[in-house]
Amino acid sequence: MRILVIEDEAEVLAQIGDELTRAGYIVDLSSDGEDGWCRGETENYAAVILDLGLPKLDGLSIVRRWRAAGVTIPVLMVTARAAWMERVEGIDAGADDYLPKPFYGEELLARLSAVLRRSAGHSASVLQAGNISVDTRRMTVTMGGKNVSLTPLEFRLLRYLIHNSGKVVTASELFEHIYANEQDAGSNALEVLVNRTRKKLGNAAIGTRRGFGYILEA
Repeated sequence: MRILVIEDEAEVLAQIGDELTRAGYIVDLSSDGEDGWCRGETENYAAVILDLGLPKLDGLSIVRRWRAAGVTIPVLMVTARAAWMERVEGIDAGADDYLPKPFYGEELLARLSAVLRRSAGHSASVLQAGNISVDTRRMTVTMGGKNVSLTPLEFRLLRYLIHNSGKVVTASELFEHIYANEQDAGSNALEVLVNRTRKKLGNAAIGTRRGFGYILEA
């Protein structure tokens, strides 16, 4: 899953980026409000971690602009400001959750995971599709109660498909949420990855809709 982080403190930005990368996310970083707002409105992200106090355009204004433009991307807002009214303003503006600084990396990951689940209509950290279970916090997969060993790329593929269970996901959307950049993959990399994952989960687990994309059939 591709996550956008908008934070003007360089050290905090790097720390969040490292934390998310270790958790298996694809991360794009932005350090000013105007750049972050533009990216969120024009690119495909699973969620945004957004600082409230930003140069050029503040976090509240960014969320309000996105919501006014019909951008429904989930937003986890973070800030060092402690006033409860500012938290209320953030939620009212359209943010999905609020995390005060300083925070522990585990809490950030837990809240992000919860925001992602709610946006996809899931309530628990363990996502289920047929006999396949994906623990999004522990990054583990079981099938029929037995552990399945997946590579990081295979896990990213399965996690995105199960988050979008019941939906056909286009190849281009999957590519954006699996690979950090085009240089990381060849022209048929996604097809090879899907076939490799099918071998571990069963050929019927991931369906192909010719001309449309892929769907988790389990």
